[in-house]
Amino acid sequence: MAYTGAVKVGGPADVHELTDLIISKVAVGPMDNNAYLLRCRATDEQLLIDAAAEPHTLVALIGDGGLASVVTTHRHGDHWGALREVVAATDARTYAGRYDAEAIPVPTDVLVEDGDTLTVGRVELTARHLVGHTPGSIVLVYDDPHGHPHVFTGDCLFPGGVGNTRGNANNFTRLIDDVESKLFDPLPDETWVYPGHGADTTLGAERPHLAEWRERGW
Repeated sequence: MAYTGAVKVGGPADVHELTDLIISKVAVGPMDNNAYLLRCRATDEQLLIDAAAEPHTLVALIGDGGLASVVTTHRHGDHWGALREVVAATDARTYAGRYDAEAIPVPTDVLVEDGDTLTVGRVELTARHLVGHTPGSIVLVYDDPHGHPHVFTGDCLFPGGVGNTRGNANNFTRLIDDVESKLFDPLPDETWVYPGHGADTTLGAERPHLAEWRERGW
């Protein structure tokens, strides 16, 4: 079956099979978070984005292939609730944005800066630092050489808007500015968006609404 990104807590993973990369999306409770397991086809190396909750679910998803690294998109506890257990089970290296790592109670092995390259096997991901939802949120961009880009946005971009800035106008402006300049401006409409909660989308589906989001202020 074709990948849709529609998953629910307690249900199976949905698998997006690309030429060089396999992306498995699973939903975990209690806050309906998405976690993404990336596996390089050439090497079978694996990287997990957001060990959010349900360590037993995530360890089962990882399977016997081992886990090289786990990336935490931002400091909020619903995105690292299973991190300690996953790291203990896999000995994976931990990555987080430089300005959020201090608030994550599991030690970060690699502090990620804007523009840094992360690898999973032979596949390269580019980290972009977005300010507003938190001081140090990062998103990961995979510019698939065989197709369109794919971006893992944490809580910075969803279908229908940017992440929650809790009524802070300055944080909202910073976040939507970063989302525009670092995602919408350089990436094409076909870019597939994998958010930290809920359904997937594309930049093309969201681009017509940017002015509307700015006007409403959230």
